[in-house]
Amino acid sequence: QVQLEESGGGSVQTGGSLSLSCAVSGVSVSNVCIGWFRQAPGKEREGVAVISRSGTATYADSMKGRFTVSRDNGKNTLDLQMVTLNPEDSAIYYCAGKFGFGCDLYANAFSAWGQGTQVTVSP
Repeated sequence: QVQLEESGGGSVQTGGSLSLSCAVSGVSVSNVCIGWFRQAPGKEREGVAVISRSGTATYADSMKGRFTVSRDNGKNTLDLQMVTLNPEDSAIYYCAGKFGFGCDLYANAFSAWGQGTQVTVSP
């Protein structure tokens, strides 16, 4: 059974930084497409960044240059480093895994999800 557990959320002020981590069990992070998504109140879940089996990272346009996704094959974790945060980044952040071909930012293609961790950025 695949399980994902996020950690590292919290509250910061505009311009601040946060790091998130996702502990994965039941599958190797190097054998799946895995990534981060987020959902703000009243909004649809959106892709943040994903990493393919080959290690290629894909980011949503608004996150490029501010967010960095990485995986640790030895620890079997997925991390997200976030800098220059602004209030629009406030959301619940989810770790998710996708099986099969392809690796993109479409949430509907991902079948394994964590419970999420809250990120709040104050003005």
